[in-house]
Amino acid sequence: MRYFTICLCLLFISCNYSTDKKVRKPVSIKTVEIKDQEPKITIEKIIIYSKDSLPITADVYKVNDKEPTILLCHQAGYSRGEYKNTALKLMKLGFSSIAIDQRSGKGVNGIDNETALAAVERNLPTNYLDARPDIEAAIDFMYEKNGNQAILLVGSSYSATLALIIGNESSKVKAIAAFSPGEYYKSIDVKNTIKDISKPTFVTSSKKESEALTELISLINPTIITHYTPKEEGIHGSRALWKSTEGNESYWVAFKKIL
Repeated sequence: MRYFTICLCLLFISCNYSTDKKVRKPVSIKTVEIKDQEPKITIEKIIIYSKDSLPITADVYKVNDKEPTILLCHQAGYSRGEYKNTALKLMKLGFSSIAIDQRSGKGVNGIDNETALAAVERNLPTNYLDARPDIEAAIDFMYEKNGNQAILLVGSSYSATLALIIGNESSKVKAIAAFSPGEYYKSIDVKNTIKDISKPTFVTSSKKESEALTELISLINPTIITHYTPKEEGIHGSRALWKSTEGNESYWVAFKKIL
């Protein structure tokens, strides 16, 4: 029978943030180990610091002590709770991951966006593009923890667009999965910004969004793009992977190809 061993770890650290873009060390808040089952599962809540020293709350989902190789970024109005069940399924497939709260969002699945709350307390802007340094800081953290190995970057809605943009530019990202990306930014021509993507990229959306998505990725080399269009109506963002979404099994089959 499963039982939870909960270890509360409060780590006091020195504030070594400086203007040369060094970030403060991550803080472990709580670790939950699920015993008496295979594979071994550990879920840890941590704080990573963004490039402007804003604390980013993240959930680390480890399977068999493997370092995370997948970064999960949520959609508008949401939190890391968007991936509460998706991350568990990824662990069953053998993948460790990290789900972060970006500063643009609120909450979902009973989990508040703590990064957004911290940003409001500090009077920092919380628009979609303001979340970019949060994602970049998480990539840097994972890259280092993973022995300088590049990761899979997963985005949902506005963060899916950021995943395409950041993933295209970063050597620390080896593959991209974007759920319902779009032209969400007035200051950026996303279609032309991402046209030079040269790494494996998976994109999907709801059926009604598929035409716009086809146009968004039309300049990218088709040999590196996998575009899944659902037979069902589908849904916006990574909710496509939720059990409650009709056709989620087909989304998973398509998504697993890039894994």
